Amino acid sequence: MRVAKWGNSLAMRLPVEVSEEMGLKAGDEIELSRDGFGRYALKRKLTPEEAQKRLDSFAGTIPADFKFNREEANER
Repeated sequence: MRVAKWGNSLAMRLPVEVSEEMGLKAGDEIELSRDGFGRYALKRKLTPEEAQKRLDSFAGTIPADFKFNREEANER
Protein backbone atom coordinates (compact mmCIF):
# COMPACT_ATOMS: atom_id res chain seq x y z
CA MET A 1 0.00 0.00 0.00
CA ARG A 2 1.10 3.53 -0.64
CA VAL A 3 0.41 6.62 1.45
CA ALA A 4 -0.37 9.80 -0.50
CA LYS A 5 -1.12 13.41 0.35
CA TRP A 6 -4.81 14.34 0.19
CA GLY A 7 -5.38 17.99 1.06
CA ASN A 8 -3.92 18.48 4.54
CA SER A 9 -4.30 14.78 5.33
CA LEU A 10 -2.73 11.51 4.31
CA ALA A 11 -4.62 8.83 2.40
CA MET A 12 -3.96 5.15 1.92
CA ARG A 13 -5.12 3.10 -1.05
CA LEU A 14 -6.45 -0.33 -0.26
CA PRO A 15 -5.65 -3.24 -2.55
CA VAL A 16 -8.68 -4.46 -4.50
CA GLU A 17 -8.46 -7.83 -2.72
CA VAL A 18 -8.91 -6.14 0.67
CA SER A 19 -11.80 -3.95 -0.47
CA GLU A 20 -13.56 -6.93 -2.07
CA GLU A 21 -13.06 -9.11 1.01
CA MET A 22 -14.48 -6.35 3.25
CA GLY A 23 -17.33 -5.63 0.83
CA LEU A 24 -16.29 -1.99 0.47
CA LYS A 25 -17.53 0.36 -2.20
CA ALA A 26 -16.92 4.04 -2.90
CA GLY A 27 -18.46 6.21 -0.20
CA ASP A 28 -18.41 3.57 2.55
CA GLU A 29 -17.13 4.64 5.94
CA ILE A 30 -14.46 2.61 7.71
CA GLU A 31 -13.02 2.65 11.22
CA LEU A 32 -9.39 2.19 12.13
CA SER A 33 -8.80 1.06 15.69
CA ARG A 34 -5.79 -0.01 17.72
CA ASP A 35 -5.62 -2.72 20.34
CA GLY A 36 -3.47 -2.78 23.48
CA PHE A 37 -0.62 -4.44 21.58
CA GLY A 38 -0.19 -1.67 19.02
CA ARG A 39 -1.92 -3.61 16.23
CA TYR A 40 -4.41 -1.87 13.98
CA ALA A 41 -7.72 -3.22 12.73
CA LEU A 42 -9.84 -1.89 9.89
CA LYS A 43 -13.59 -2.46 9.72
CA ARG A 44 -16.47 -1.13 7.67
CA LYS A 45 -18.98 0.96 9.62
CA LEU A 46 -22.57 -0.20 9.48
CA THR A 47 -25.02 1.77 7.41
CA PRO A 48 -28.09 3.02 9.31
CA GLU A 49 -30.15 0.33 7.55
CA GLU A 50 -27.73 -2.43 8.64
CA ALA A 51 -27.73 -1.12 12.21
CA GLN A 52 -31.54 -1.10 12.25
CA LYS A 53 -31.65 -4.70 10.98
CA ARG A 54 -29.32 -5.76 13.81
CA LEU A 55 -31.46 -3.94 16.36
CA ASP A 56 -34.62 -5.53 14.95
CA SER A 57 -33.10 -9.02 15.24
CA PHE A 58 -31.99 -8.28 18.82
CA ALA A 59 -35.40 -7.01 19.91
CA GLY A 60 -36.87 -10.50 19.92
CA THR A 61 -34.31 -11.81 22.41
CA ILE A 62 -35.51 -9.64 25.32
CA PRO A 63 -38.19 -11.35 27.46
CA ALA A 64 -41.62 -9.75 27.02
CA ASP A 65 -41.94 -9.15 30.80
CA PHE A 66 -38.52 -7.46 31.14
CA LYS A 67 -38.63 -4.11 32.93
CA PHE A 68 -35.64 -1.79 32.98
CA ASN A 69 -35.11 -0.14 36.37
CA ARG A 70 -32.73 2.81 36.03
CA GLU A 71 -32.28 3.16 39.83
CA GLU A 72 -31.37 -0.50 40.18
CA ALA A 73 -28.99 -0.36 37.20
CA ASN A 74 -27.16 2.63 38.73
CA GLU A 75 -26.81 1.18 42.23
CA ARG A 76 -23.25 0.74 43.41
